Amino acid sequence: MSANGGTKAIVAALLANVGIAVTKFIAFLLSGSSSMLAEAVHSVADSGNQGLLLLGGKRARREATPQHPFGYGRERYIYAFIVSIVLFSIGGLFALYEAYHKWDDPHGITEWQWLPVAVLVAAIIMESFSFRTAIKESNHIRGNQSWVRFIRRAKAPELPVVLLEDFGALVGLVFALFGVGMTLITGNGRWDAAGTAMIGILLVTIAIVLAIETKSLLLGEGAESTDLAAIERAVTDGPEVERIIHMKTLYLGPEELMVAAKIGVPACESAQDLARGINAVEARIRAAVPIARVIYLEPDIFSAAAAEAGTGAAADTAVPQPQDASGEAAGRPGG
Repeated sequence: MSANGGTKAIVAALLANVGIAVTKFIAFLLSGSSSMLAEAVHSVADSGNQGLLLLGGKRARREATPQHPFGYGRERYIYAFIVSIVLFSIGGLFALYEAYHKWDDPHGITEWQWLPVAVLVAAIIMESFSFRTAIKESNHIRGNQSWVRFIRRAKAPELPVVLLEDFGALVGLVFALFGVGMTLITGNGRWDAAGTAMIGILLVTIAIVLAIETKSLLLGEGAESTDLAAIERAVTDGPEVERIIHMKTLYLGPEELMVAAKIGVPACESAQDLARGINAVEARIRAAVPIARVIYLEPDIFSAAAAEAGTGAAADTAVPQPQDASGEAAGRPGG
């Protein structure tokens, strides 16, 4: 659902931004407003960003290869990170540069004075529909989370990116309308420069937030606490496992979670019984958390005495460590 919803929100934002960019450029050419130019470039950057998100989603669906055995799901994170860089450089820094240039050479809007206001009002209306689509699609997977937590914790990057882009676009349009409006009222072009600077600061801030969140996804995040608890219950909810010795999880992509665990199992009479028990545990994990598609379980015999002594929770079955010249173990004992 998140993938389809993300694509729908991206397409809606792309169509809106292409149309808005064209009208903003026309308004800039006729009026000379720096706020209109900053907003036009912002819309072009947003359009390119949506294209990057669509490309990332397509490339992420490629089949796994021997060189990339876990597939390409995390490629969606790479393209989302590129989006943050584009938004920062092309959107934010250009707007700040244009504001600096206009502040040094202020001039009022003397021609087609009504056009920038009309374009900005129309753009606010169109951008509102795009933002509404992003909110609607996000609500399908947001649940009871706050918007801040959803943006910070969502594993599918497309919806948070589109949400922040659309939010920034709406606020930026208000800033532009303020700058243009005050310039028309006072005849002082520095109001236009101020509106442009506000747009630049807004875009740089949003880009930094996106970069921080997507960087965390690129580095690799584990399962959410609720999913982690469900996995733990699934592992121990049966006679096949006595306890979890240790466990790690990692998102291989927005819809694919890897689970790796060393588990304490009771003594078995045959390898067949052990394999049957592990398969049962894997089935319970997938039923509890469907996105847990890659599962590695290492069975061992738990030793409470070894765990208390700090020599390893499964010391009874640990491979003896080689010793150095002093007779000390060269490696870390236990498992």
